[in-house]
Amino acid sequence: MHLTAFPQEEVAIGQLLETPPQTVTTAADLSPRFPIDRPCPLLSAPSRPHIIMLARSALRTARTAGAAARNAASKTTSRSASTSSSAEGAGSAWKHNALPAGATAFAVGSIAWYWHLYGRNVDAMTPAEEGLHPTPYPWEHTKWNKTFDHAALRRGFLVYREVCASCHSISRVPYRALVGKLMTVDEAKALAEENEYDTEPNDQGEIEKRPGKLSDYMPAPYKNDEAARAANNGALPPDLSLMVKARHGGCDYIFNLLTGYPEEPPAGAVVPEGLNFNPYFPGTGIAMARVLYDDLVEYDDGTKASTSQMAKDVVEFLNWTAEPEMDDRKKMGWKVLAVTSVLFAISVWVKRYKWAPLKTRKLMYNPPQQKSILDQLPKPHNNGKTNQ
Repeated sequence: MHLTAFPQEEVAIGQLLETPPQTVTTAADLSPRFPIDRPCPLLSAPSRPHIIMLARSALRTARTAGAAARNAASKTTSRSASTSSSAEGAGSAWKHNALPAGATAFAVGSIAWYWHLYGRNVDAMTPAEEGLHPTPYPWEHTKWNKTFDHAALRRGFLVYREVCASCHSISRVPYRALVGKLMTVDEAKALAEENEYDTEPNDQGEIEKRPGKLSDYMPAPYKNDEAARAANNGALPPDLSLMVKARHGGCDYIFNLLTGYPEEPPAGAVVPEGLNFNPYFPGTGIAMARVLYDDLVEYDDGTKASTSQMAKDVVEFLNWTAEPEMDDRKKMGWKVLAVTSVLFAISVWVKRYKWAPLKTRKLMYNPPQQKSILDQLPKPHNNGKTNQ
């Protein structure tokens, strides 16, 4: 609510303020404006200062009341606005907090449900049926900077030919793979010619036999799987080409399997008829009997053919049949590392050279110099001389 003074009072006060102090105005001069028989109270000389003070106080009171009313109205508006904004802010904050919480709960629930359905490990066998875990050994050829021991490969191939080849095959290994690794070209050709292979049908449709070549693969001991099962009491001897990669534990598993046959089964062990006890084989009952004994073969290099030595050599040979490219792969890896290291060093130098101006430059602002008025005046062309 705004309070304003009457216009007549403002005019009268203005006139009083503009009247010079030397001039004295009487009620007789303003008699036409006041028909009543008494002087004007606003212009009477004795009460003039009091009236001026009262008028000023009234104006100040009116202005103060108006300002207070305006402030109260603005505070009320701001309070209502702040109340509504705080309510809206609380609602938006609740929304911002509820959405991430709901998404997190949904994600955690989905992961928990998926793990409940598919994440749990279901053991198909008991520990006794699964067998003992193989003892790890520090195989030298498995290190990242080592290769196969070619002498051990030759000894392992000898053990395979004299002990394992009667039941197991390595059908993925050709004779040409032996060249440069286990024997010379002539030795590999002579070994291949010991076996006969079928030729292509001739004009009469007959299939003849021919001696083996370096491109042929090593033959299997049996013509088919049925013949292999019939010769081994129903058990099928697996192919050994990829056996190191096909069994959990790799070299350690095969070595422990070959050397883990006890003299007698332990007390309480149930061994089915026709099987042999081996704690490292799943189920502990294996159709293959112990095949490695001390001095079973005679090495050409004079190495003592103990059971563990023969097992180590044949395991390394089987690792080579599974990864015949390992030596070349490691050699190529060293070459790649050497080249890429040099290229990396060059790229670092080029990067530093190219980016050095951008990373070391400093931008500075030099403001133009202020010229005086005399410098801005045109200079005479006759070196200060005037025409007479």
